[in-house]
Amino acid sequence: MRSRQAMLVLLASALLVVGLVAAPNTSYEYRPAFVTHPVDYVDTLIGTGTGGRVVGEINNFPGASVPFGMVQYSPDTVGTYAGYDHGVDQATGFSVTHASVGCAAFGDISMLPTTTEIGSRPWEVTEKIAHDRTESGRPGYYTVRFPETGVTAELTATTRTGVGRFHYPRNGEPALFYVRPSASLAGNSAATIQIGDDNTTITGMAASGGFCGKNNTYTVYFAMKFNRPFTAYGTWDGYSVYPGTRGAYSSYIGDSGGYVQFPPGSLVEVQTALSYVSIDGARANLAAEGKAGFDDVRAASEREWNTALSQIRVAGRDRRDLTTFYTALYHALLHPNTFNDVDGRYLGFDNAIHTLPDGHTQYANFSDWDTYRGLAALHGLLVPQRASDMAQSLVNDAEHAGAFPRWALANAATAQMTGDSVVPLIVNLYAFGAREFDTTRALHYMVSGATTGGVGRDGYVERPGLGSYLERGYLPQAGGSCRGPSIPSASITLEWSVDDFAIARFADALGQSDTAAQFQPRAQYWQNLFNPTTGYLSPRDAAGFFPDGPGFVEPDPRCFGQLGYDEGNAEQYLWYVPHNVAGLVTALGGRGAAIDRLDRFTKKLNVGPNQPYLWAGNEVGLGVPWLYNYLGQPWKTQRLVDRIRSELFGPTPNGVPGNDDLGAMASWYVWSALGLYPAIPGTAILTVNTPLFEAAEIALARGKSIRISAPGASGWHRLRYIDGLTVDGRPTEQTSLPESVIRTGGQLVFTLSRKPNMQWGSAESAAPPSFGAGGQAVAVNVTPAVAEITPGGSATVTFDAQRLSAGPDDYMITGTSADGRIAVMPVSGRFDADGAAHRRLEVTVAPSVPTGSHRLALTTTVGQSTRTFTMLITVGG
Repeated sequence: MRSRQAMLVLLASALLVVGLVAAPNTSYEYRPAFVTHPVDYVDTLIGTGTGGRVVGEINNFPGASVPFGMVQYSPDTVGTYAGYDHGVDQATGFSVTHASVGCAAFGDISMLPTTTEIGSRPWEVTEKIAHDRTESGRPGYYTVRFPETGVTAELTATTRTGVGRFHYPRNGEPALFYVRPSASLAGNSAATIQIGDDNTTITGMAASGGFCGKNNTYTVYFAMKFNRPFTAYGTWDGYSVYPGTRGAYSSYIGDSGGYVQFPPGSLVEVQTALSYVSIDGARANLAAEGKAGFDDVRAASEREWNTALSQIRVAGRDRRDLTTFYTALYHALLHPNTFNDVDGRYLGFDNAIHTLPDGHTQYANFSDWDTYRGLAALHGLLVPQRASDMAQSLVNDAEHAGAFPRWALANAATAQMTGDSVVPLIVNLYAFGAREFDTTRALHYMVSGATTGGVGRDGYVERPGLGSYLERGYLPQAGGSCRGPSIPSASITLEWSVDDFAIARFADALGQSDTAAQFQPRAQYWQNLFNPTTGYLSPRDAAGFFPDGPGFVEPDPRCFGQLGYDEGNAEQYLWYVPHNVAGLVTALGGRGAAIDRLDRFTKKLNVGPNQPYLWAGNEVGLGVPWLYNYLGQPWKTQRLVDRIRSELFGPTPNGVPGNDDLGAMASWYVWSALGLYPAIPGTAILTVNTPLFEAAEIALARGKSIRISAPGASGWHRLRYIDGLTVDGRPTEQTSLPESVIRTGGQLVFTLSRKPNMQWGSAESAAPPSFGAGGQAVAVNVTPAVAEITPGGSATVTFDAQRLSAGPDDYMITGTSADGRIAVMPVSGRFDADGAAHRRLEVTVAPSVPTGSHRLALTTTVGQSTRTFTMLITVGG
């Protein structure tokens, strides 16, 4: 009996420790504890699969790296432009540079351990890779087995060095190690290899580039050291193998490489250091970071990752959610990448060598179009000192090249994607905590790019077509075929509106009120695309007309998206006015009309660029779920975010909805799981949704933190809806947080329920802020825009208008040609309840008007505001 009582006491004590039982007179609800060792919840194989036919590949890599490291030591599978696909079972080996991007890039300095004897074409040898229990990845470590040869590989890394440990089978076969510097994923313009006379070292270089068909180039150098002498060696040039030779070179048409050999059954360790400066730089990096053995490097890498991941502590019931979350956070801390050597030297955008001040890092690889929306805010919040160096790195690039680089890869601007997205990226870094960089020069280059175009080196232009944009208030559409020259003018105009809003916010924060006032009206240029006839934000041509030919009204199935838009269509880009959602809602006819359209738009998820639904795996749609917070139905935001998290993300190789793009998708999941989202680029405003975890704590600078409590949020029976929220103990129905929270920290307590609370956050005053200063009063369109009329005749056209902001309800339409002989009968009226007006107008042509084309300017007056639409009158005999 006494023994039984003792056992019960021990059991009760144990339950108290883990939180299964509370103290007397309290609830017996299980309260999960904070994760204390987050690296245990990271699986680097997540997101390494194939996203699918519609949404494309995911492109994460499973290999070893440290946070923001120069090295990403990872396997490469055959025919995979980003390096690795979990669904492919043939590998070319392991290379030391990778990036989760949508075009071939990196994969430099490939190496393959094998027992397959040297044949006539060793540069083409591949090995079967085992996607089974022998393959695993965690922060700073990856291992896999090649089943046909019995070789097992282990990989780990420092900032600039990859460390490999390779176990060869004891089967009498020679232990061979191929080094292939000309195997970069985008191809090579040159590559060299030099096998050292000491029989323990190899050096060389690889020159590559051509990202997404662009003309960028980069050169990476390497220095490799083995833990034991090799017993034989040789090289090849892509044509023949030369045993006993130590050097090889190749250009575009060659394929240089080499091999070394060890005794059968060897355990070989090799350290490979990189440099973008020189081979001597790689040697110096190796000397500085290559002193420790494999196990010590792995342990140090894991400690570094554990510290980085512990910036956010969460407590949840579902290990799958914890694994998905911390793996997403891991992916969010991989890029951008260290670009300087240990001595501070780096290759600038002017192709000259520069040296950093002590204690600073030069970063490269900014997929700004993808990452300004969520990742930059996360970096500014979690790693403000690194984020300051990231911003300064881009300022350095501009100093060397004359303009900010768009989509910077290594030391070149690829100009990939649309917009001037480096601007909101820097401003978001700043808004969320990165303050230690040259903000004055940053603003200088932002304004230069937005007023002069930003002319850089080798023909690069930061904002091509800017003159036409400033003249019209939109970038005119040129070209109309996805098979020929065409520009996504609507996308560019929408992005530049966001970019200019970010400049205004940044200038205001720096006390430059005149500059802020200059750019605030430009933030509303999105209104110039609003077509009141169709209700879309549409491309316009140089004459001011909305094109309606093939591919413009509906997406052309042969295109990747609709003409005038970059990777998307009119329905998807309609919602991209993040800084002035209230203005967009007014343009759409008010809350009711906007809700109806948004409901239809979100019925399907992730069906690609040609369907009128939310493409949740593409960046332009990342903020869409939080739009309901502006519309008085935040419970729909809560439901939609949870739907995307649970249906499209998960702890599997295919558990990401699309190309991660250097952390864009990963950061979306991190924010959404915390119950927060940086909705407005250029601000530190966080809008809310239901958290995924019972509790979370985000570490901020100066010992402060954001503490989140959401009892019942996790587990199979989690509560999906917000019933109430307090901020620092004060109840609120606001669906966004004050910007000060990211500086001062605070306590957020969510009360959750199983059913939607349709009252909480529904008031118009509860919506996140919108910034509509400097906008237009009305949008107008006339169809047909070109009318044929005989002298002395008339024609009827349809006039459509839509209010874009609150104001007078009355309007007047007038119009005459320059000589007064073509006119429209003046019309006045009142807008409908939804802010729309639709009228038939009679255009008359005097008998004396000569044949030919004439312009007729129709002016719409609303209060003190006017808007002009110029139509074309063709007068015939």
